[in-house]
Amino acid sequence: MKHNTTYTAGQLLTAFSLAFGLALLALAYAAPAQAKPAGKMHKIVFEMSVDGMAKWESVLRNAENVQKTFGPQNTRIEIVAHGKGIGLLLGKNAAANPELKKMIQGLHKNGVVFAACNNTLTRLKIDPKELLQVAVIVDSGVAEVVRKQEAGWTYIKSG
Repeated sequence: MKHNTTYTAGQLLTAFSLAFGLALLALAYAAPAQAKPAGKMHKIVFEMSVDGMAKWESVLRNAENVQKTFGPQNTRIEIVAHGKGIGLLLGKNAAANPELKKMIQGLHKNGVVFAACNNTLTRLKIDPKELLQVAVIVDSGVAEVVRKQEAGWTYIKSG
């Protein structure tokens, strides 16, 4: 049985509009959920206050992942080491683990700031010359984290 169906211009326009809308909706859902926002600056302060190579490598990987996600040009990152976390920035530890040193140098090249707590250095009698050259010394690691948070930085506790 053959059906001879004709459609009006209005019906065709409605059908086309519906199909086009569904296609746009499908594209919206198919778009990556974590697309890089263009131009938005992400400011993150990581607090490192624990000992251990695995934990230090973890904070460095987290910083790398943030930069991969948002792009180094869209991030400002500071890793603040104090207490037992100061070992992250000691030259002897980087010398003992070339991968750690490589990660720190790569992040530093991408603009990551590595801050060492002067209170910790004084308490543990660590000569600032024992720190990696990329380290900057801040008066207090905790106060540095507080200053960053007060300035609107996102806080990440590591370790």
